[in-house]
Amino acid sequence: MERAKAKAVLEAILFTMGDSVEIDRLAEVIEEDVKTVREILDEMARDYLSDDRGIGLTTLDNAVQLCTKGELYEYLVKIAKTPKKNVLTDTLLETLSIIAYKQPVTRLEIEKVRGVSCDHAVNKLLEFDLITEVGRLDAPGRPLLFGTTEQFLRSFGVKSIEDLPELNPVQIEEFKLQAESEVQMQLDI
Repeated sequence: MERAKAKAVLEAILFTMGDSVEIDRLAEVIEEDVKTVREILDEMARDYLSDDRGIGLTTLDNAVQLCTKGELYEYLVKIAKTPKKNVLTDTLLETLSIIAYKQPVTRLEIEKVRGVSCDHAVNKLLEFDLITEVGRLDAPGRPLLFGTTEQFLRSFGVKSIEDLPELNPVQIEEFKLQAESEVQMQLDI
């Protein structure tokens, strides 16, 4: 394997693994002897010493690992402390509104209203802490029941579920028509 390609492969492996990798394993992968791999890793380590590089190569016994340069740690802390902004797609908003207005509600009940599977949407809403499992329905299979959280109330600026705006009958009919057209589009595919 040519030297530049070997460096690229080693860098890709170390980046992807995110942990230390034994040098003999790296040698097996690129089909070179351990001495050659050590030489290539030494070259890579020298390349990483440049001021315009944000990572370095750390050697631990007979293993190596890509690591962030210590002097850049303060920047990592800034990005790690920045709250991640969750984006609510139309599908997530539709699912969330069904849960908010019909809670406690099962996945099956949500799917009946939406007309399509809601697994992904429910899982994302759980991840965003906008809904939570509130118990199980006393029915065969004991399906999970979902309801909104305090985070939902804070995010939408309401003090309680009773403060949610009333849905007028025209909107409800429009929602039903949209759900039916979604189902029809799924069937046409």
